[in-house]
Amino acid sequence: MNTERAPSVLGGAAGVASGAGEVTVPPFAVIPGGQVRRALDGREKQIIDVIEATYRLHGAGETVNPPSSFLRFPDRPSSRMIALPASLGGESPVDGLKWISSFPENVRSGIPRASAVLILNDPYTGYPFACLESSIISATRTAASAASAADRLSRDRPRPTRVGFFGTGLIARYVHTFLRGAGWSFDEVGLYDVSPAGTAGFRAYAEQSGETGRVTVHERPEDLIRAADLVVFATVAGEPHVGDPTWFGHNPVVLHVSLRDLAPHVLLASTNIVDDVDHCLRAATSPHLTEQLTGDRDFVHGTLSDVLAGRVRIPADRPVVFSPFGLGVLDLAVGSYVYDEVARSGELRLVPDFFHERSRYG
Repeated sequence: MNTERAPSVLGGAAGVASGAGEVTVPPFAVIPGGQVRRALDGREKQIIDVIEATYRLHGAGETVNPPSSFLRFPDRPSSRMIALPASLGGESPVDGLKWISSFPENVRSGIPRASAVLILNDPYTGYPFACLESSIISATRTAASAASAADRLSRDRPRPTRVGFFGTGLIARYVHTFLRGAGWSFDEVGLYDVSPAGTAGFRAYAEQSGETGRVTVHERPEDLIRAADLVVFATVAGEPHVGDPTWFGHNPVVLHVSLRDLAPHVLLASTNIVDDVDHCLRAATSPHLTEQLTGDRDFVHGTLSDVLAGRVRIPADRPVVFSPFGLGVLDLAVGSYVYDEVARSGELRLVPDFFHERSRYG
């Protein structure tokens, strides 16, 4: 995992000067979405490596990842803004915050549901040194996490050849891109969405992306799930709407990216892997509702870092569900990767004198 600061910009590690240990205020950079996309395009395998390295650091206790803070609105109950503070350790530490909004009504106007910025802070002085457009970073880390889980959770069973996307928006597109970029190929690609425009848009994207599998739009949720051995839930559902465990009787790998689609009885009939137990079992997620129903967490079999470390094996004789709450340290890792790539390109946009007061006494 490469998250070192660019020496030409920050003199090695941000805020650290040579010799006597004097620290300085780092320069401040703004990285817009176009630069973010160029830094990430075509690098799916590298980003999955970054994500897995971050999960390992998290599993080893070398991160700080407090609970996310939710800002909700009485007059806009479907919308929310979320603050994800985090600190990433390891050889190239960085602190920071993702501030992301989710306004589902945006979709009616043809714009994405989510928008976000990411602030990277120098761990030696605490000063922010970059602000990055982060809806792309957020979608990227979500998709890379899902692609990693798809690979790791299917290693003791036949590799899935039929993928089904339950919800066909931006996140589904990113997951598909990362699966293909990581070397997956499918005989069949199933689609289901409550919006016909959503499935039509995804079909057009799939054709343009070079997808060779047969693309099928399903009229019923049950048909999509039964026809896929890798199921990707990427909806904006606020509460469970899939509750029949028999739909999963063929033991698929389920990437429960949107977290609130599956009723507790589906999870209780499955092997359950999360990204972080405490984070995932809160905020009325499906795992949280399952804990409330059962009164315990015994249905959770482990985390993805446990799977990466070989501490948890995935049985092939029941469905396996990956429910990732989304860790702020993943955003920091991908954001740091983007920062380094942009700095190395020589195109980093610094904001001179952003921090004007640099002396305690003027």
